[in-house]
Amino acid sequence: MTLEEAQQRVDDWINKVGVRYFSELTNLAQLVEEVGELARILSRTYGDQSFKPSDEEYNIADELADVLFVLICIANQTGVDLTEAFEQNLHKKTSRDHMRHKDNPKLHGDPNA
Repeated sequence: MTLEEAQQRVDDWINKVGVRYFSELTNLAQLVEEVGELARILSRTYGDQSFKPSDEEYNIADELADVLFVLICIANQTGVDLTEAFEQNLHKKTSRDHMRHKDNPKLHGDPNA
């Protein structure tokens, strides 16, 4: 699925099932909430926190999909073409950071050292 197709599928779902888009500010709050749920699972999976019984129903793939869905909603509402925006963003990162990461000694060697 392309980003364009994903944007269209979300728009179709919103109009057929979701009735209408939430406001942009509500979707921003939803995005923050979904990112928080992803952070919770990542901190328990890869960090030092332990899982609670209530955490066991969550999974990383589903939480990432929730973040993506709300992000696409915001893009649709604000008229952002994510394909174009992502291409421009990659170009910006490439021109700005083309040597930055290669020259970063922190990225060479053991990350746990």
